Formats: sequence, C-alpha cells, structure tokens
Amino acid sequence: MGQERSFKPLDIAVLTISDTRTDADDKSGALLMELLQADGHRLAEKRIVPDDIYQIRAVVSAWIADPEIPVVITTGGTGFTGRDGTPEAVRPLLDKVMDGFGELFRALSYDGIGTSTMQSRALAGVANGTFIFCLPGSSGACRDGWSKIISHQLDYRTRPCNLVEIMPRLKE
Repeated sequence: MGQERSFKPLDIAVLTISDTRTDADDKSGALLMELLQADGHRLAEKRIVPDDIYQIRAVVSAWIADPEIPVVITTGGTGFTGRDGTPEAVRPLLDKVMDGFGELFRALSYDGIGTSTMQSRALAGVANGTFIFCLPGSSGACRDGWSKIISHQLDYRTRPCNLVEIMPRLKE
C-alpha cells in the first residue's frame, strides 16, 4: 500500500476577462476564488481585464514570470464572438498545450449543456513552469472546470498522478 500524501497548498492567480464585469458583479471570478480557497489553496492575485488580447497577455505574462505563482486560472473570452480572444492571447505564451484539458472539459460539459459545449474553446497548458487554465465565463463552467478537473489535478494526493508532483520538473 502507498504512503499517505499530505496536501500541498498552491498560490493561484485568477483573471476575469470581460468588458462589462467589475469586482461587484464578477460572479465567476468570485466563485473561483471561493472554490480554490475552500480547497485549501491561496489566492495569489485577482484581476479583471477587458476582452483585449494584449491586456490579457500582459497580465498572464507577468504572472508567468512571477516564480511565486505556479497556477493561473482565467475566466471569460473563450467563445466565438468578435471580442472573445483569450485563447489567442494565451496560446502563444504556452510552452506546451495540455490538449486533454479542453477535451475533458467539453466531454464533461456535454452532460450539462449538450452540443452547446462545442462553442467552448477552453484551453490549458504550461509556460515557464506555470500551469494556465482558461475557462469560459459562466459560473457553471467555472464550477465544473474547478470541481471536476482542476481541483483534482492540483491536489498532490490525487493518484495515480497529478500536476503538483511534476511541478519541480517543468523547467528541466
């Protein structure tokens, strides 16, 4: 039988991407903060930026460069409208794309929203040793993304493997 593992809290930054949200009405960003803290992680920083590729990229780039922030979660800007540009902002920053995240997110979302899940461009990857998860802007998508996928992979106790145990090797 394997040795019992202890939980390892992480510092996680949350970025809401929206032309209309403020701290007062940012339900998805607030939900992500609540969920990650309830699971024992720490909020490193929380920001809101408009749907602008360069503003998104600037904030995410700064967090990627910060050695104290191993995880970034964004919410919003993953759809198909003219202003939705989160994947275009983040993808060029990634050293490696985590294809399985988007695939799994859409597969799990299908149970709740059916074929509408094909409109999601949820994305994840790693850049400079920082994991980045880009979720849609709805609070339901954020809850599902965190509770059904991200929280498990950011828990060192998850077997057979998790993202926390490979963090020390990301920059090899």
